[in-house]
Amino acid sequence: MFSLIQAAGWPIWFLIITSLVAVALIVERFIALSQRKILPEGLAEEVLLLARNQQLGNENANRIAQGSPLGKVLAAGIRARSGGRVATREAMESAGRLVAHQLERFLPALGTIATVAPLLGLFGTVVGMIEIFHAQGPTGTNPQQLGQGISTALYNTAFGILIAVPCMIFYRYFRSRVDGFLMEMEQAAARVADALTTGQKP
Repeated sequence: MFSLIQAAGWPIWFLIITSLVAVALIVERFIALSQRKILPEGLAEEVLLLARNQQLGNENANRIAQGSPLGKVLAAGIRARSGGRVATREAMESAGRLVAHQLERFLPALGTIATVAPLLGLFGTVVGMIEIFHAQGPTGTNPQQLGQGISTALYNTAFGILIAVPCMIFYRYFRSRVDGFLMEMEQAAARVADALTTGQKP
């Protein structure tokens, strides 16, 4: 491993640091975007049951809000239900925007790494090309410097692409996952909002 880093030259350190950050972001998002953490099974049904039994007090609303992002959205509607259908939906939409922002956390950074990694690889390629030109001297070619320049150029290009491709794949995957969560959350919130405001004036 050390010999590979040595062959790639000092520009490879930028890519190594970038790859470590990318791995940390991917692992964090895998853990954070768990289905059971975002959309606990049966939570909407529990809220509907509490609504039918008229047990939606502040204590239950606080408990529901602390459990998950979906719970925060539903609890916002519970607290605003006395204001009517429009107020309930607006409260849920406002909470939903905040939740969406939290779910998309670190995704822009991952997308940025997918874009920047090939550019860092290109930077290493340019450094390698400069070393290749410097290997040409009045007295002939320096084989060691020529070989170092070629390896620097090739290794950095390959490593930059190697980082960018998985980052872009995971970025798209997480974006799709967040969009799916938000759609399911919206459907659950609409069901709960209708149940909370049945019989109320808008």
